[in-house]
Amino acid sequence: MSTQNSHPISQEKPVPTDEQVDDELCLLDLEDADSLLLHVQDLVTQHLDEFPEDQLDDEAARYAAKMTITDGTRDGHLRIIKHYITFHLRRNKKWDATRVDDKTPHDIAAFITQKCGPVEEGFEGRKYSTAVSTRAALTMWYKNLRPNESLTEWRLDSVTNTWRGLPTRSRQVSQFMVGLEKTKAKSGEVSSSARALALEDIHRLYKHCLDSNLTVAQRRAGIIRYVAYLLAWLMLLRIDEVIKLRFENFDKIPGERRYIDISLNTRKQNQTGLLHSWRLHANDSDSSICPVRAFILLASLYGPEIKKTGPLFLHVTAQGDVMQSQPLTASALSRSLSRDLQGLGYSSWALYGTHSFRRAVTMFRYFYSPNDNHEFMHDYDRNK
Repeated sequence: MSTQNSHPISQEKPVPTDEQVDDELCLLDLEDADSLLLHVQDLVTQHLDEFPEDQLDDEAARYAAKMTITDGTRDGHLRIIKHYITFHLRRNKKWDATRVDDKTPHDIAAFITQKCGPVEEGFEGRKYSTAVSTRAALTMWYKNLRPNESLTEWRLDSVTNTWRGLPTRSRQVSQFMVGLEKTKAKSGEVSSSARALALEDIHRLYKHCLDSNLTVAQRRAGIIRYVAYLLAWLMLLRIDEVIKLRFENFDKIPGERRYIDISLNTRKQNQTGLLHSWRLHANDSDSSICPVRAFILLASLYGPEIKKTGPLFLHVTAQGDVMQSQPLTASALSRSLSRDLQGLGYSSWALYGTHSFRRAVTMFRYFYSPNDNHEFMHDYDRNK
């Protein structure tokens, strides 16, 4: 199997600059943060013992408790937020929990450092997963504090001279989280950032979705899910991108069994209207990740009854009927991935999210592969 994107292959392979590498790592960090928010309650619950209520018994803590009486924030999040506010009030009685400015990203990093910094330096030494849970809880705090702000940015408004968006999405916090993850990894800690789906994971999903012991209806739904998983993995797509694929995106020459051509529409990081093309080749050495065989499965499922126009991935009813009028949604596919991973016995299923398909290949090609066309990877992720 090989894939080919729309960029030409250059003879010289320039080494990415430090700034490009830093940009890429921050981009992946933000994608991880977005993805993990889908299962944040599970992550927070796992770490509540690290934020004990009996430490919140002084004046600062009582003030923090009053500040966090708000609708829309769950108990687990509230306990972390109370610890955050209490931590800063104990350091500075004049600290304002409602202030959001250029110092707020530093406040966030300082609190996470207290929880996750090395014990020998006077910190608590918690795992990286605690940092992930803390950041997610603080994202909820600042969302509730300023509900009308953008959830996807952090920038200075030059007109009003005020900071807009979420401070947990700031470059300062992203760089801090990347550095903390590296430090924890060097000490031997297994990363708890959003997990990448590796080849062995795709093999397991293949067997799980197409298990011969499934009912006819379950297997029909499993075929659609697996083809979506496989295309997302092969093409470095997020779940919300793969779910937008349409029959019209595919060009299969009749009688040609070696490859399929696919043209994508605009991607999230680029809205210029440029198309991105792939050629997915057959894989005879590993049939479970062969895109041609996957399409044969899908074509057999759909049959002549399904018109070859519109969304590619369709909803299957509990009785096994394929509903062309009901396209599969990103949220439904995301929930299915969680259920499939739980069914496979993955205890860390909550760490797999909408970006898990593209994360492993992106990291490998951009940072580790000397013979691939990784000099284009920086542009690829932005679809320039």
